[in-house]
Amino acid sequence: MINTIIFDLGGVLIDWNPEYVFREVIPDPERRRYFFEHICTHEWNVEQDAGRPLAEATEMLVAEHPEWESEIRAYYGRWEDMLGGPIHETVDLLRELREREEHRLLALTNWSGETFPVALSKYDFLHWFEGIVVSGDEKTRKPFADIYEILLDRYEVNPEQAVFIDDSLKNVEGAESVGINGIHFQGTAQLRETLKEWGV
Repeated sequence: MINTIIFDLGGVLIDWNPEYVFREVIPDPERRRYFFEHICTHEWNVEQDAGRPLAEATEMLVAEHPEWESEIRAYYGRWEDMLGGPIHETVDLLRELREREEHRLLALTNWSGETFPVALSKYDFLHWFEGIVVSGDEKTRKPFADIYEILLDRYEVNPEQAVFIDDSLKNVEGAESVGINGIHFQGTAQLRETLKEWGV
């Protein structure tokens, strides 16, 4: 019996994509691809999700790649413009679950603790959760086991009675490694069907 539903945020409830900014900042697709693969990489970004200060991360890259300084500074300087808005179909599902009041609703997100307050102020539905664990505040991140354990302990969740939804398969597997049931999010229709299979 599932009594707790845990949502990821980016890619499930909130559309976030650096391309929204960098299509303008770096119009050439090949140069933009190089920037994301070799300068502001995924590996660099997730360290901010795990608590590294944004200013420290920015200055480190500027020192390493001074020829890319303006583009590097745009990454967090225009971070809010990377937010594309709510993923409305999933927000509607969250609203339905909230109104039914049959399940606890929690969120677990890889997100910088410095930028998450911006999202909290922009999106009312983030206040529908009983609690949100933000990786940047905890100084760790998905898919490492400790962040899932933080959520389980803080909110006294039985993992066998919880289901975790994330658009990253690695993060779903991280949840499953500590006993939480996982759903790899691939769209709201698929999520609805899978939740039904879990008896939600």
